[in-house]
Amino acid sequence: MKRKGVGFSLPVAVVMMVIGFVYFSTVFTFIDRWFSLTSSPGIANAAAFTALALMCVYSYSIAVFRDPGRVPPSYMPDVEDQESPVHEIKRKGGDLRYCQKCSHFKPPRAHHCRVCKRCVLRMDHHCIWINNCVGHTNYKVFFVFVVYAVTACVYSLVLLVGSLTVESQDEDEEMGSYLRTIYVLSAFVLISLSIALGVLLVWHIYLSLQNKTTIEYHEGVRAMWLAEKGGQVYKHPYDIGPYENLTLILGPNVLSWLCPTSRHIGSGLRFRTAFDSVPVSSESKP
Repeated sequence: MKRKGVGFSLPVAVVMMVIGFVYFSTVFTFIDRWFSLTSSPGIANAAAFTALALMCVYSYSIAVFRDPGRVPPSYMPDVEDQESPVHEIKRKGGDLRYCQKCSHFKPPRAHHCRVCKRCVLRMDHHCIWINNCVGHTNYKVFFVFVVYAVTACVYSLVLLVGSLTVESQDEDEEMGSYLRTIYVLSAFVLISLSIALGVLLVWHIYLSLQNKTTIEYHEGVRAMWLAEKGGQVYKHPYDIGPYENLTLILGPNVLSWLCPTSRHIGSGLRFRTAFDSVPVSSESKP
């Protein structure tokens, strides 16, 4: 996979600092106070949370640095291709999708990002928190990161609440004030992140089950309204069934769904549709 250029990003730096704060407060405050890091339960919880944090950092890093998908300069839509019954067109004029800013045709599901200043394959949205677009090649790792992040936040909240049930007689007034600050700040951060990331996760699960991007969802709302107005029924062309949709996005092997790998995604120039009579074998190739 190609990697995009590296540059400083304040939102990315903030995310990494938050991950670091949550990790150290969870391991060295919550787990240590509840179980003690020298006990078997303490070591087990510290190891489990460390593994979860490492997966968060790893999947987040891939989402940040991996290029979301570029349109090949030589791309040209084949309107006579009998195996590709869906050719997306502009809303007006009926012409094949052409990007005036990039000066090339756009494949199905590709969109121009005004921030990145180029077309992105299967673009979902531009995310300031990864300083990158979420597109064809990094959508899965973005999704996996959100899953790990939500799990880590809920896990940390459980450990925070559990550690509050432990009373220590050895803490002086200064240490007690320090701990109160850590608990109040951690509770605020963890509750806020759990709610925000939880909503984001539910949203992308909903999109994945229908094989839609965020852009396609909003375009589909208007298309559905226009279809109903004309007495027709609108169906998203890339929706081939909940399980099949998930396998196209997360991979054919269920055991690898939470692994930040994307070898199954194909070229991003063509996708299976509800109109295909047989699966497109080329989309299973890297």
